[in-house]
Order: sequence, then C-alpha cells, then structure tokens
Amino acid sequence: MGLFDDLSRFLEDRLEEFLRNNPELELEMLLEQLREQEEDTLKLIADLQLKQKRSQDKILSTAQEIQGWHIRIQKAKAARREDLAAPAQAREDLLLREGNQQWGQMQGLKERITQCQELLRKIQQRRQEVQAKAAEAQTARAKAQTQQLLETNTWQSPPSSHSSKLDDLEEQFRRWETQDELEKMKQNLGKQFN
Repeated sequence: MGLFDDLSRFLEDRLEEFLRNNPELELEMLLEQLREQEEDTLKLIADLQLKQKRSQDKILSTAQEIQGWHIRIQKAKAARREDLAAPAQAREDLLLREGNQQWGQMQGLKERITQCQELLRKIQQRRQEVQAKAAEAQTARAKAQTQQLLETNTWQSPPSSHSSKLDDLEEQFRRWETQDELEKMKQNLGKQFN
C-alpha cells in the first residue's frame, strides 16, 4: 500500500500544482462540484417531499381509523357493552400512539426539507460567487491578451526591460491574489458543508 499511497500523493500534488498554475481550470472544477452538489440536494429535497406526502397520507388514514374506533367505543358504551368498549378503547389508544409517532416523523421530515432548502440556497449563492470570479478571471485574461497583442503590434518602441519587469510583477501579484481568494472561497465552502 505504501507505493500506492506515494503515487496517489504524487498525483494529487501534481494536480494541485497544475490547478495553481491554471486558476481558471480550478474555478471550472469548483463550479462543477457546486453543480453536482446542487443537483444532489435537489434530488434529496424531492425525495424528502415524497416521503413527507406519504407520511401525511398515513397520518390521515390513522386519523380516520381513530375516528371509526371512537364511534364504536361510544356505541358500545351506549349499549352497555363493556366487553367491546374496553378492547375498542385499547385499539384507539394504540392508534393514537401510532399517530403521534407518525406526526413526529413527519415533523422530522419537514425540518430536514427546510435544512436542505437552506443548504441549496447557500450552494446556489456560492455558485454565483464562483461564476462571478470566473467571469472576472476571464475578463482579466482577455484584457491581458489584448494588452499583449497591442504591445507586440505597436508602432512605438518596445517597452523597456524595466517596464516589462513591472508588468511581470503585476501579473504575479494578480495570480497570487486570485489564488488567495480561491483558497478562502474553498475554506468557506468547506465550512458550510461541514
């Protein structure tokens, strides 16, 4: 297993290095993860809502049964048939307990649906933030390419090496700042899902 772990670690390191050098790909990967999480959350909400509907139907059915047994109890008591009234009362009590359990389960489903809807809202908000960052990165890249084209096709004298060094420094800082922002977004995203 040591060789497999070493190989796995090596590949992960290379992937991280590649993504650091290509931040737009990292944003795309993050967007894809968020799309998948959004899709999974939507499926979970639909499943929970279906379970909630079934739970409500079960509660209504139990309530109708309780109502039927209650009428029987009253009939048996009116006819002074305690031999029927007592077991009917026990049946009604059993159904009431079942109904209470079903109600509790339905309330639990409602809470889970609410939590999933909140999670979905956060995922969608995060996805919008990442899309905005991706758009910013694309715009910056387009500007840089345009600037580079202008510099190479200019009729003026080529920029001095001093100016070129400043542009390189500017680019390095932009990459570093973008990478720092991405790391913060990843951390925030990780915190929200834990």
